Amino acid sequence: MSSPDNTAPVETKYQGFLRRAILVSTFGGLLFGFDTGVINGALPYMREPGQLSPTLLSAAMEGVIASSLLVGAAFGALYGGRLADRLGRRRTILILAIIFTVAALGCATAPSVAVIVGFRVLLGLGVGGASVTVPAYLAEIAPAGRRGRIVTRNELMIVTGQFLAFVSNAVLGNTFTHHHGIWRWMLAIAVIPAIALWIGMNFMPESPRWYALRHRYEDSLAVLVKLRPRKEAHQEVTLIRAAVEQERTAPKSTWRELLTTPWLRRILWIGILVAVVNQINGVNSIMYYGTQIISASGLPLDASLVANIGNGVMSLGAMIFGIWLLGYVGRRRMVIAGLCGTTAMHVAIGTVSTTMPDGPTKAYVVLALTMAFLGFMQGAVGPATWVLLSEVFPNRVRGLGMGAAIFLMWMTNFTITLLFPWAVSDAGIGISSTFFVFGGLGIVAIAACAKWLPETKGKTLEQIEWAFADGRIPH
Repeated sequence: MSSPDNTAPVETKYQGFLRRAILVSTFGGLLFGFDTGVINGALPYMREPGQLSPTLLSAAMEGVIASSLLVGAAFGALYGGRLADRLGRRRTILILAIIFTVAALGCATAPSVAVIVGFRVLLGLGVGGASVTVPAYLAEIAPAGRRGRIVTRNELMIVTGQFLAFVSNAVLGNTFTHHHGIWRWMLAIAVIPAIALWIGMNFMPESPRWYALRHRYEDSLAVLVKLRPRKEAHQEVTLIRAAVEQERTAPKSTWRELLTTPWLRRILWIGILVAVVNQINGVNSIMYYGTQIISASGLPLDASLVANIGNGVMSLGAMIFGIWLLGYVGRRRMVIAGLCGTTAMHVAIGTVSTTMPDGPTKAYVVLALTMAFLGFMQGAVGPATWVLLSEVFPNRVRGLGMGAAIFLMWMTNFTITLLFPWAVSDAGIGISSTFFVFGGLGIVAIAACAKWLPETKGKTLEQIEWAFADGRIPH
């Protein structure tokens, strides 16, 4: 008979294998964050004459370069789930790692605007594919009781990637101050985690639920016994098999069902609301253009690169806090409270930009306000958004519903990223008016979420579905 002491190493083995699978797969999230954040410091260098164009790049062209990744991301998110369903989560992540590697090298060596835009669209396909495939993989390998917190590890790795991009930008920008081609090295660094992702995923298992969907139940069990105690693994594969058989006999989900069934249509609009609200508060105007915002307020470029690390530190710390907070506070309350904070910070940034003269004092005040904004965004709105999207859609339409919502999230991100450089330029409405517009959108978002956003914490996925089917919004 085994003693209690003999069980500890076994439990550690399961937990260790699960932790490795989580760490390796979330390198996809790290690349998501790095490749979207690195443009923050690279763009001021690549806009100089002789880099991508004989002349200084216009604000509109800067917007095109920064936002081109997001077009690819929108379609990568839309079709990435289908590819993962067909090829498997693991194989899809391996393909995404290759895309990340090729696209990062292409961007770093691009001789012209047209070439870098093309490779950034390709890079966006990888980012968008990772945004749906990695969370799906995490959800399908995670124990039920820890699913929410494990899925949000991907969001944590995204902001970690952005933080590392800001740090590497600052180091390279200050070490090679007069080397305007340094932006190429900034972009090339992304190759390292891309290769690490490809190598690591070769040693990771396929999702047990994907095996079950292919009626490969023995393979599903073989994976689960590496992640759970054997008794739990057998129980789980039995439940998975029952769910798969039930779904096999149910009619397949279609866009027609999603759009014409009133309660499903309501869920779709709520999912779209959650996704769009995540972007219209302008979070990525700070994550993509933070260095330029600080520089425009009165700091030199090299100092702005260092100061922008503060935004990365706040994002990372707030995300860790937000993941912890998910265990104690409802999703609806987190989103609404977070939006109140981000809206207040936008109004404050607009006011400071209008009333204070340019200079170091103004730049550091703006930095403090953007950091506070990111505290509310990454500590409340961001984590709750992704959990809500994973919980609100019924199982049979989850792929369609999440695909549509995340597609529109990326397109909203694209629109804001494209227009922001023009909006804050002399030809546009200026930085203060731009942030007042974000503040106005925030007020609209708060009102919409207060009216329509459901509360999903503490409810099973089935309870959420039944409430909507009965014509109620879960609270």
